[in-house]
Amino acid sequence: MERFRAVVITASDSAANGTKRDISGQVLRDGLTLAGIDVVEAAICADDRLELAKMLRAYGDRGDVHLIATTGGTGLGPRDVTPEATLDVIDREIPGIPEAMRMQTLAKTPFAMIARQVAGTYGNTLIINFPGSPKAVIECLDVVKPVLEHTLRVLNGNTEHEGQR
Repeated sequence: MERFRAVVITASDSAANGTKRDISGQVLRDGLTLAGIDVVEAAICADDRLELAKMLRAYGDRGDVHLIATTGGTGLGPRDVTPEATLDVIDREIPGIPEAMRMQTLAKTPFAMIARQVAGTYGNTLIINFPGSPKAVIECLDVVKPVLEHTLRVLNGNTEHEGQR
């Protein structure tokens, strides 16, 4: 079985300036590792659209990163710009991933309806925005895990659909 490699980026002013610990990034790294994804790097970026877009492109251009998972910056705060930065970068949007995350987590909290995650591709790299709450990261990752490996395989050229609907 092929091992896929990921980078986790936390978008947070307070984590970037050192006033807050990056808990959601650690939760996301741990969850991806448990899902069989090798997390090869983790980074923290301030809530800055241009800087985050630049970081997404740089990791996507490396060629050895299959997944970029972001956490944070998906709310309605004035500096929550992760979805916009992601849309600036991706080639193709995958609306079903964030739709499924919102649908499943809406059963647990009404705040899911104001979540603004985006998912899409940049070349052969999958980019998924996760919320900034550690609890929401776990819940959303649980939604994505069943399709993650298949999505990465197809995106990287293995278009066989054995056992898939």
